[in-house]
Amino acid sequence: MKNKILIICTGNSCRSQMAEGYLRSLDHELEIYSAGTKPEIKINPNAVEVMKEIGIDINNQYPKNVNDFVLMNFDYVITVCDSAKETCPYFAGNVKHRVHLGFEDPADAEGSKEEVLSVYRKVRDQIREEFKKFYESIPDNINKEERM
Repeated sequence: MKNKILIICTGNSCRSQMAEGYLRSLDHELEIYSAGTKPEIKINPNAVEVMKEIGIDINNQYPKNVNDFVLMNFDYVITVCDSAKETCPYFAGNVKHRVHLGFEDPADAEGSKEEVLSVYRKVRDQIREEFKKFYESIPDNINKEERM
């Protein structure tokens, strides 16, 4: 059975896009979407750059509004905003499981290009670790080890 997953945050330009790209790289059978409550105009180029460093191309992904998905059913809706619950968007659609995996917003990073990219890399690596655990916890992932 193919799981349908929606990953949401506010701008849908960094964290949710990296998470979407990473999950797609793990299992092409998953039906994955990402969206934001206040989507940016375009995906953050630093997110694209650090994902490319690990062989995942998210360049063709783009920010979408969470309202576009309200009428859809999802097995999982995952929020990826930081631990402050009041900053996390809430999805009111039909959802079997709600999950919160909080990450700092790398778009807030300041400093030189390399300092900023190091924050993106740190968040990317945290996303990779947490979403791997999430993926492995999905009970109906048949033969998931063979696909990884």
